[in-house]
Amino acid sequence: MRPANPRDRVVVVGGGIAGLATALHLAPLPVTLLVASPLGQQASTPLAQGGIAAALGADDHPALHAADTLRAGAGLSDPDVAARVAAAAPARIEWLVAQDTSFDRTASGDELILGQEAAHSRRRIVHADGDQTGKRVLEALIRAVRNAPSIEIMENHRVTDLVLDANDRVAGVFCASWRSEGGDEPVLISGRAVVLATGGIGGLYAHTTNPLSAQGGGLALAARAGAVLRDLEFVQFHPTAITADRDPMPLATEALRGEGATLVNSRDERFMQDIPGAELAPRDVVARTIFAQICAGERVFLDTRLALGEQITKKFPGVTALCRAAGIDPVRDPIPVRPAAHYHMGGIKVDDQGRSSVEGLWACGEVSSTGLHGANRLASNSLLEALAYAAWIADAIKGQALRSSMGHPPSPSLAVRHRSASDQQFLRLGQIRSIMDRQAGVLRDEAGLRAAICHFRAQAVEGHTAGGCDAALVCLLIATAAYTRQESRGSHQRLDHPDLMPEQHTETTLDQALRIAAEIDNRTAAPVRRVA
Repeated sequence: MRPANPRDRVVVVGGGIAGLATALHLAPLPVTLLVASPLGQQASTPLAQGGIAAALGADDHPALHAADTLRAGAGLSDPDVAARVAAAAPARIEWLVAQDTSFDRTASGDELILGQEAAHSRRRIVHADGDQTGKRVLEALIRAVRNAPSIEIMENHRVTDLVLDANDRVAGVFCASWRSEGGDEPVLISGRAVVLATGGIGGLYAHTTNPLSAQGGGLALAARAGAVLRDLEFVQFHPTAITADRDPMPLATEALRGEGATLVNSRDERFMQDIPGAELAPRDVVARTIFAQICAGERVFLDTRLALGEQITKKFPGVTALCRAAGIDPVRDPIPVRPAAHYHMGGIKVDDQGRSSVEGLWACGEVSSTGLHGANRLASNSLLEALAYAAWIADAIKGQALRSSMGHPPSPSLAVRHRSASDQQFLRLGQIRSIMDRQAGVLRDEAGLRAAICHFRAQAVEGHTAGGCDAALVCLLIATAAYTRQESRGSHQRLDHPDLMPEQHTETTLDQALRIAAEIDNRTAAPVRRVA
């Protein structure tokens, strides 16, 4: 049922852990939850195998968790944010338990089982049903949301534009139903605040572990509204996506290496053993080392046979099922793997309450840039970040006074053109994904980034003025940020700039990125501009 007073309503966009947790924490405020697909589908949360990091062990402390986060972040994680999120972790686990999430426990049932993952100095990863953590958490939150009287769920509704009032404050959204006819007017949903919880950008890459719908739609919405975006160049590539004929690629969780699985090449050489941390080095290090092996003509395998043997079927039933569906028996055979786009550390710049630079607009989860992850996310911090900020965002919105006026929305005809043109991006997506893999992937250089920028610019300009292709717009923003950062740090590796520069963030708006792209395009020779 719609709330009696729409000015009280909060609009939450996204049906993953960030959106669901935010909607629940906002009670008793009325919430309209907009999901582009049936609830529970096309979200990244159920693909999260690793778990949730929390300092719960007797030998652990939030300060140690924060320190590990800062080390992984390669100089760009905010110490205050890391300390605050790590301190909130135990309470967030308790909240999930209260939502009927069944985490794995010891035989007595008294204690949670804590796993080990790369770059963590302690065993602190909480799991549910082995490697099914994301799926089980999402199921619990969906049940809670469906039973919450304050939440109206609108499935199969895709947000096409943010609504700005006369003072450039976000006052709602335009959305279109996937089931509506192409000529229908978009639906205007007004609200006191809009929370974007739209996920990441992995679907823009040819090799990804994300749902293919993860194309940065929330970034495009925020960019067109004038929001400041930060550190978009930092894309984390999971080292061990399973090389099978699947798109997106199934994931071999990092927890396998935490249990002793090793990486070997075609010659059965354990090529990580001389690198600090070996298989448990930070993700960017492992991904680059595997990628170098592949570039040298080797195949790479994750060998679980000695460390786990038959136990893999019980401890990691999800991975076992994924392998066997691809014709691989992990009990007897090593698992073929390669890096794949997995998580976006950059996003909409937000403050310590999840508030963006545009009044009335908030962001939670992967679409946001809180300062936690820096240049390289620490394993299993993503679900934790979403849970922590969902609570803080809800508290902040509840504390705000209602606006005196919702203002006037922009012309609905703009949203119609955007929606219709947006459908054309699927015709271009194969080429977009290939270019991002080659030019803005694990390893980058100036020539490749220039070529990518020049290719995406025309489509992005079209998108800026008349709808166009959101996927190309987001790719342009990422490639421009990667071009601007002339150093190698964390997940961003420039072959032509291997050294570190002084620590700083990359901040931009859409207008600034388009100006930089125009300058690059105008300076680039014609042969470079023709990208296949």
